[in-house]
Amino acid sequence: MFSKILHANDGSEHAFHALALALTVAKQNSSELHMVSVEEIDYMPEFIEEVREETGTAARRFHKVLQRARAMAEDSHVKLDTHVIAGHPVRDIVELAKELKVELLVIGATGHSALYERLIGSRADRIVQLAHCPVLVVK
Repeated sequence: MFSKILHANDGSEHAFHALALALTVAKQNSSELHMVSVEEIDYMPEFIEEVREETGTAARRFHKVLQRARAMAEDSHVKLDTHVIAGHPVRDIVELAKELKVELLVIGATGHSALYERLIGSRADRIVQLAHCPVLVVK
């Protein structure tokens, strides 16, 4: 049913719970599974060097997340392609989903910033609104 799936993972336990479900769906459908982690950068960085610096450190910050995700995928016998991006989580997750032409996007209901979600609104809600494909939000 879904030949290509993208899972967004911020390193939270909710995200890993969503990954477990994404792995199950991918295995059942023999789907190609991708995972993206986005290191958030300031909305308006002052210098391009700040963007380059964040891009360089993003991979290091998500190293343990990637290791854990790859181990889960290996245990499930599912190939996992990983992407680490420095940018704006909602926009970049939606753009990557479109670029990869995924048929399903799997995300956790909440992430690290519960206070942000209460004040501004859920990133999951924004992704659901903007994504071109079905979005599975996992509690």
